[in-house]
Amino acid sequence: MTDVLNWSLSGSATLIALVVGYLFGSIPFGIILTRLAGGPDLRSIGSGNIGATNVLRTGNKKLAAATLVGDMLKGTVAVIVGARLLGGPEAALAAGIGAFLGHLFPVWVGFKGGKGVATYLGVLIGVKASIALVFAAVWLSVAYLSRYSSLSALVASLLTPLLLWFWAGMHQAAIVMAILTVLLWIMHRTNIARLLAGREGKIGQKG
Repeated sequence: MTDVLNWSLSGSATLIALVVGYLFGSIPFGIILTRLAGGPDLRSIGSGNIGATNVLRTGNKKLAAATLVGDMLKGTVAVIVGARLLGGPEAALAAGIGAFLGHLFPVWVGFKGGKGVATYLGVLIGVKASIALVFAAVWLSVAYLSRYSSLSALVASLLTPLLLWFWAGMHQAAIVMAILTVLLWIMHRTNIARLLAGREGKIGQKG
């Protein structure tokens, strides 16, 4: 009976963590900050998504940086809350999944969100900060060489589960981040098509 009760409590905590993470992830910082700054509806310009790359297309670098930080923090905070308040490592990973899904499909703006790169990184910071630094270094290196934000994210995210599995030995986290990587690639499917066709917009290019 005790084992059944413990499993039930653990399952409940994981579900709660998933929901809490989703609510964190659903906060549309790009839309909120752009509107507060008197800018256009972010969904009407560039790629139409709500992330920092599209905010950069408004020409406001400070606003794009603030959006990037906000979208990262909601992933990190979700993981920390899951770990410390909602049940430990399993709840932390569930909260991270929830935050990522919340950013992709935010309830507050009709389930049409961003592509998840900043929130992916934020979740990774909460899971394993040292590998998040590697992600950032890879992203910056590819971005510097190619000027393509999407390509940078695709390459960095592809390496993340491998580093978690083989370098950090965090197998459960590696599986979760692999799932998020697949989702991130799916969300970038149009970017991939444009990259292959040579029509992808470059960093700093206004939409």
